[in-house]
Amino acid sequence: MPLNALSARSGDQCELCGSSDALGVHDVGPNSDNTVHMSAHICQKCRAQIDGELDPSHWRCLTSAMWSEHEPVKVLVWRLLDRLKAEAWAHDLFDMLYLDEATLEWAKAGAETPTLIHKDCNGNVLSAGDSVTLVKALPVKGAGFTAKQGTAVRNISLVSDNAGHIEGRVEGQRIVILTEFVKKS
Repeated sequence: MPLNALSARSGDQCELCGSSDALGVHDVGPNSDNTVHMSAHICQKCRAQIDGELDPSHWRCLTSAMWSEHEPVKVLVWRLLDRLKAEAWAHDLFDMLYLDEATLEWAKAGAETPTLIHKDCNGNVLSAGDSVTLVKALPVKGAGFTAKQGTAVRNISLVSDNAGHIEGRVEGQRIVILTEFVKKS
């Protein structure tokens, strides 16, 4: 694949974060054909995170990258936002991102399927950005107060490695809440 075509397209910058350090070709599969039409020019930091653990603060750059006119970049942005949906900001971007039908199929074909499903006390599936109500008074460790039954928690985040935990703000404090003590509003 002609690297110079990707360099020209990207302006010698990472097409995700804008960095110019350690750029390389990232084939956007599945079934990549090794052409500029199925590849993105990205930095080493982005490549390492795509293949491993994501640092949500690094990926705030997707706010700009999501508006790329290049399909492989849009596909990568969709997949990354899908993995970061537990973050409220990423959930909002994911809702704003538009892909045509063929590009969306491409993005979904290579996306990781989520293994954890967060459910409230009634078995309703919770999503990042939902609002919930506490069904029990909960003492908040380390904060010195008790979150009262009936308290509304808006714009929750899902804990990515534990289906029994969500995060939200109660009395100005960001706390972890067990899903068994909330119901979806």
